[in-house]
Amino acid sequence: MNLVLYNLFPDRLNLYGDRGNVVALQKRCEWRGIQLTIVDIKSTNGMNLSSVDIICIGGGSDREQGLITKELLKIKKEFQLGVEDGISCLAICGGYQLLGSFYVTSEGTKHVGMEICDFHSIAREDRQVGNILIDTKEFGRVVGFENHSGRTYHPYQPLGKVIKGYGNNGEDGTEGLIYHNVIGTYLHGPILPKNPAITDHIIAAAIERKYGKKELIALDDALEYETKQQAEKICLTLQRG
Repeated sequence: MNLVLYNLFPDRLNLYGDRGNVVALQKRCEWRGIQLTIVDIKSTNGMNLSSVDIICIGGGSDREQGLITKELLKIKKEFQLGVEDGISCLAICGGYQLLGSFYVTSEGTKHVGMEICDFHSIAREDRQVGNILIDTKEFGRVVGFENHSGRTYHPYQPLGKVIKGYGNNGEDGTEGLIYHNVIGTYLHGPILPKNPAITDHIIAAAIERKYGKKELIALDDALEYETKQQAEKICLTLQRG
């Protein structure tokens, strides 16, 4: 089986090691004998999403986000159609915000989003920073790191409920978003190496869309889950403190 991944603007959207998400997808495909072709996208000119199976969008500063918005709006309609067709997408922090209708910076600058989903994000001067632990229906407990001034509000299924940390806005106890095969989240860290169940979900969804439903070969994730459990303990210890 062969899959194609577009890593959007890795030179601009790579805060807190978000490139590690692409590496995690690459290795977990490789270990199963799945060929994953990774294409680093630095311009949307001539970009064609018809042959793409997975899209990764990392996080970036407000300035970088504004520049990337102009590029992504060029492929807005094609991106929307791909999402509705079930393309797999992982969008982190600023990339997550770009899935919505608009994002307003703490200075009041408004960036138009791709309108994949009907939601918005508004930044405040104070930042929501630290380790985060959430409880999810699909993937169990998920760990990560967040550092964002934006507050996101949406009516869609969240990725999970916050146990420790801030999440979407620090108010409603939710984190992230799931829409079709799109996962939007504020979790850096990067999220996928720490949470292999999410990585495998993205791979399985891409395979099912292209080849039909197939069972992924099981991997020995003892080390990954031991690391995740240690991260959970740290979060809970800090919470009690």
